[in-house]
Amino acid sequence: MRGGEGNKTIYRFCKYKKIRQISEYYPIDGVTTNPSIIVKEERPFIPLLKEIQCVLGDEKILFVQTIAQKAEKIVKEAIYIRDFLSGNVVIKIPVTKEGIKAIRKLSLIGVQTLATTVYTPLNAYLAAKAGASYVAPYVNRIDNLTGNGVQVVKNIVEVLSKEYTNCKVLAASFKNTQQILDVSLIGSHGVTASPDIIDEFLNIPTIEANVNQFRKEWFDLYGSETFIE
Repeated sequence: MRGGEGNKTIYRFCKYKKIRQISEYYPIDGVTTNPSIIVKEERPFIPLLKEIQCVLGDEKILFVQTIAQKAEKIVKEAIYIRDFLSGNVVIKIPVTKEGIKAIRKLSLIGVQTLATTVYTPLNAYLAAKAGASYVAPYVNRIDNLTGNGVQVVKNIVEVLSKEYTNCKVLAASFKNTQQILDVSLIGSHGVTASPDIIDEFLNIPTIEANVNQFRKEWFDLYGSETFIE
């Protein structure tokens, strides 16, 4: 879902079958995965990712997270994923010291990365300077740690804009639509949200009531539910 150049709504992968449904109805820009979500499918890893890509096509982004801890192995995993998958793939890497080192190495060979598990503006700053294409601050998880997730996103947006980096803020970890609205208003370039929360964007009872009233008035006059014979 694009609200301007670079603005994105990324669907957080939950179940493979749901991807087809949400891609059919909503203008999402991609799918993000993580190890915890993938293992719930109890499927071979690469074949599952290839199936997701078949649904997404070549333009939408598939985010895939590494699991290694050392930079050298993270880089190897990233290249392995890139070589086995076609289309638009971004590698998710946690913002550990080894992760930042891996992001730097991957940036030098043209592999796009997303810095995940971001909790502070300085986490994001380091990742962006290392060459990350995206940073993903965890809004609700920051709130749960008695922080202010929306404010952290705002600070990250400000820091990155002053540094003139090409890194985009892809805010993550939401429990409601208000959080998504708040981060969008303060400049997040995109969000990654679960299908249930995306459905809530349209879950307004008066919409259906309005549509039913329009249809009733039309039918009462014309005796048909469509103007196409």
